[in-house]
Parts: sequence; structure tokens; C-alpha cells
Amino acid sequence: MENSVKNQEAPILELRDVCVSYSPGKNAVENVNATVNENTITAIMGPSGCGKSTLLRAINRMHELYPDIKTTGEILLKGENIFDVNPMTVRRMAGMVFQRPNPFPTMSILENVIAGYSLNGIKLKKSEKEEIVEKSLRDVVLWDEVKDSINKKGTFLSGGQQQRLCIARALALKPEILLMDEPTSALDPISTNRVEELILELKKEYTILVVTHNMSQAARISDNSMFMYLGELVEYDSTRKMFTKPQNKRTEDYLTGVFS
Repeated sequence: MENSVKNQEAPILELRDVCVSYSPGKNAVENVNATVNENTITAIMGPSGCGKSTLLRAINRMHELYPDIKTTGEILLKGENIFDVNPMTVRRMAGMVFQRPNPFPTMSILENVIAGYSLNGIKLKKSEKEEIVEKSLRDVVLWDEVKDSINKKGTFLSGGQQQRLCIARALALKPEILLMDEPTSALDPISTNRVEELILELKKEYTILVVTHNMSQAARISDNSMFMYLGELVEYDSTRKMFTKPQNKRTEDYLTGVFS
């Protein structure tokens, strides 16, 4: 079944019969079909082990870093199948932010922001570096907090600041979409609130997919929601509609706490 949220515009992301397996004969993600529109926030929900993070990581070809993981189907980003594109290009187009803040511990704040360029062997002039670093940190509302400490290690920042630094690192490469795997689960409530506000602000420029266990977070920040269970995309609709009138009994059971 094709899952899509109605919109007249061409989608920025299309998933066609996407399957991911960690071992032969058993799929962790099973025939997912969905379209995602530009400048939207999509929450991917479901119980632990249902394939949420696995699906997210397939979108920027992270699974290819592990030889036993096999991904099949098509993933179209701006109309182009990502499996026909250099994986490093795909990872620049689809920025990734992980569950725990992970600034590179040996790098300064400045070096962390432009790490994607350094790791890809892309040379930048000093003026270009400074411009990218300032814009990226401003985009995550961190510039004023760190501009006088730009050459200090990123690890001296608080947890919430570190996560915003990691988001800045992803944005520095000017991605088309931003993939966020439970980006607030390791943060305190105040830091969580700041990151949620940031995600809503970033929607103006980026398309965002967020894996979350937190249903109230999905309700607060997302336009659309996917509900996954046992590797299957059970339901995909506007968040408002899914939370008020889910179409599938399994979705309703999850949202009402019958299972989690």
C-alpha cells in the first residue's frame, strides 16, 4: 500500500518497497512505501525494535558501512535514486543527528562544525570556514553562546549545547533533509524544549524526519507521523488525524498505551 500525505507538490523523498535485513531471510524493515514533502517534519514512531532507526539510516546509506546489512527497494531523494549516487554525496544530502550528542572529542567547536568537509577532503579557504561555522551555529542558536570559545573542545559544552553543535555539524554541509534519531532522549527537559523549538524553526529551510519514542513530542512538533510495528509501516498520515482518529487498530492501541 502506498502511504503518502496528500500534497500537490512533488515529494522531496520517496520510499519504494524498501526492505532492510540484518540476516538472510528476515527483514527488520518490510516493504515500506511512503512519500515525504518538502519543509515538513515527519515523526517516525513505534515500540523498540520496530525498525524506526533502521529505516532512517537506510535513507543516508549508513547500512553500507556494515557488510551483513542488506537494503533493497528504491529511495528517491529529489527524484534521484540514492543507490545510483556516490554514498558520500548521499550522506551530505541527508544529514544525520544521533540519539546521544557526539561531538568529536579531539576537535574544537569550529573543527566540529566543518568536520564533514575535512573528512570528505573538501578544502575550504579560511573565510569560507568562518562563514560556514558562523551561519551553522547561528542556525542552531548557539553562536552567541560559543563565539568567544570557538577554539575550545566541543565536549566542554552542556549536553543540550553539544546536541545543537551536532545539528550545526549536519547543517554545515547544506543537506536537503535532516535525519534525527531520538535527538532529545538523552537531554533534560529544558534542553529538550530548546531542541524542539529549534527543529520547528529549521523546518523553514529543511525537511526533517525524527525518530521518537515520545508521542507527546511527535504531537508537539510534527506535521505528519509514521507508525511502525514489527518492521511494517502500519499507518502514515497527518499527525493531527492520526492522534485523533487513527485508521488502524494497532496504531490506536499504541497511541492509547495498550502496548508500547
